[in-house]
Amino acid sequence: MLGTITGRSQVRRRPADADVVTRLRAGIGTSALDDAAAAGRAAAAAAAADLAARGAQGQPALVIVYTSVRYDLPVLLSGVREVTGETLLVGATTAAHFQNGDLTPARTGVSVMIMTSGSYRFGVASGEGLRADAFEVGRAVARAARAAVESSGPAESHNALLLLTDGLAGHQQALLNGIHRVAGAAVPVVGGAAGDDRRMQETFVFCGDRVLTDATVAVWITSAEPLHVVTGHGWRPVGLPLLVTRVEESVVHEIAGRPAMDVYEEHLRYGGVMPDVESDGLQPSRRAVHALAVIEPSGAQLIRSIYLAPDGLIRSFTPLPHYAAVQVVSGVPDDLLAASKGVVDEVFAGREPGVLLAFSCLTRLEVLAERSHEEPARIQAAAGTTPTFGFYTLGEFARTTTVAGFHNATIAAIAL
Repeated sequence: MLGTITGRSQVRRRPADADVVTRLRAGIGTSALDDAAAAGRAAAAAAAADLAARGAQGQPALVIVYTSVRYDLPVLLSGVREVTGETLLVGATTAAHFQNGDLTPARTGVSVMIMTSGSYRFGVASGEGLRADAFEVGRAVARAARAAVESSGPAESHNALLLLTDGLAGHQQALLNGIHRVAGAAVPVVGGAAGDDRRMQETFVFCGDRVLTDATVAVWITSAEPLHVVTGHGWRPVGLPLLVTRVEESVVHEIAGRPAMDVYEEHLRYGGVMPDVESDGLQPSRRAVHALAVIEPSGAQLIRSIYLAPDGLIRSFTPLPHYAAVQVVSGVPDDLLAASKGVVDEVFAGREPGVLLAFSCLTRLEVLAERSHEEPARIQAAAGTTPTFGFYTLGEFARTTTVAGFHNATIAAIAL
């Protein structure tokens, strides 16, 4: 089933004061109040006040909401929309989220960002039924989001897609494949898979006043200027590439024709670290510092978080392809934090954007542990005075020129 929300038409002006008129502005607000409606209103009101303080002109064009699942979510959105009205709204529940350098831990509160359009136009669509046919949902939601933009005029020469999905529905790469079929290689995709305060039970995405599961929400962004999606991870390879020779859904049985656990333990010893891999079968150990990197034909690496389940099997949060070339990789906090700064530096190169949207991973939080607050702070320090807004996901979308583009343990970003 597919639903769409269409954005309003926007007047495009480029007079001498074009920077004042067309530069996108963003305001961010947070609340940790226990009452859902009050928390939504308070966070949205704070975002609106911040937007005004930043000298925004024109009407808000898009609202993004990131929140703990502890709230009554329909009531929370109702509170937000008491402030934002009918402005396009998307969002997700999170494993944690961050704004302007501050970390909002799991089970804590809600954050709202309100942005003007600047020189951009937005079209929003939602699609349900990921578990049944993620590929078709991807095709349909890409078409609908693009049509929403085109309802106010032809799309510009540069486009991107912001994607939020149910983090536990699976089939995320199939969703991307469907989007690629419609959008093609020239339209980058960025976003994240929703979390649920690390409970790993049920996640949600938002579209307007609707709270959806087994669903995805997409924002088509069109612009006269190039749109760049940047990723980084900071993981380092340990040992040589090997082939995955037996895999069943999320279970990695064999690597290079040998039991995966034997190969993994050998690489842990080689890397000089043997982490405590105790797990409840759903969450990685807080001390887990290893993952697998799937090596793409281009040489790029797609990181895959793995964990030891109570049954003694190695499992991955994202299924690995048969005969994929992989390397065991190791991550330490300093390297992961350096990668975060590098992503911001690259996406900002030569630009003064109005906002940075970032998507980091729950696995990175696990590795950072007591230093988890440092990643949002590093991101904001690199961004300077530009507002930063993001969340900790169950997987990151960052597809640029290839079909593949679903990551774990990675940070992805776009600047508008």
